[in-house]
Amino acid sequence: MPREEQTQVQQAFPSWIEPMAATLTRERFVGPDWIFERKLDGIRLLAFKHEGKVQLFSRNRLPQNGSYPSVVAAIEALDVDEVILDGEALGMWGKQQELGYHLFDIMWLDGRDLTSRTLDQRRALLSGLSLSPPLYLVQRLEDVTPWERASREGWEGVVAKRRDSHYEQRRSPLWLKMKGEASQELVVGGFTEPRGKRVALGALLVGYFEGNDFVFAGKVGTGLAGAMLSELRATLSPLETSESPFTRASGLPRQAVHWVRPELVVQVAFMEWTVHGKLRHPRFVGQRHDKPARDVTRESA
Repeated sequence: MPREEQTQVQQAFPSWIEPMAATLTRERFVGPDWIFERKLDGIRLLAFKHEGKVQLFSRNRLPQNGSYPSVVAAIEALDVDEVILDGEALGMWGKQQELGYHLFDIMWLDGRDLTSRTLDQRRALLSGLSLSPPLYLVQRLEDVTPWERASREGWEGVVAKRRDSHYEQRRSPLWLKMKGEASQELVVGGFTEPRGKRVALGALLVGYFEGNDFVFAGKVGTGLAGAMLSELRATLSPLETSESPFTRASGLPRQAVHWVRPELVVQVAFMEWTVHGKLRHPRFVGQRHDKPARDVTRESA
């Protein structure tokens, strides 16, 4: 046996491993260095098997064996002496046909600490386990735009993971969560001056019509780059006016602002509406030329 493997075998079985967490991003991308998985909306579970005993814990280290006895039994039946697994539990005890422990990582296997191995290497070892219900392997997504599938199918989102990432016991930028987005048309009522290295404009001030009111919905700066900034500034400059067009607004910027007549319609993606009626994490998608500005209202969920 190689010296490295001998050293690993002699390591003590850990009593706890801090679960690796994904960082929220508003970026949308794919690439050969990344894999994508569905973001499951369940209970994060870490499973520890050692000396024939299985212990389940939540992400904050609360014992969960009593809530998932069939998961405990299935892990006990695995043909391994020691293992630490990471996954998400969906369903409830008492509804066993709906229960599933969906595994997406393995951090320890028969005396070997796997946290320093790459995700691809860990995934290969995880795939080699003989899983039976309620244990399932989380499948990789092969969609060209997996976040759009998440929106279509009503998922919470997707997680992008670097194929060469080690299992970091922290919130890491090597795992990124892309939450499902809402999208709707909004009308530009102004824009701010650029800061730093940005050119042409900073952020769009957008809103929608509700009766006779033009309601402020927030600022949109993400998604604007390059030639699009100059194009928008050229489109908006002839629409400039001295007064704010918003008749219902809170949180409007007061400095370095250009007001415009509410005529330009844009498509904006965002996570959700806040309790104060503002867009959370908005992202510019593009201009719309197929809908009159006065017809833009806040869409219901």
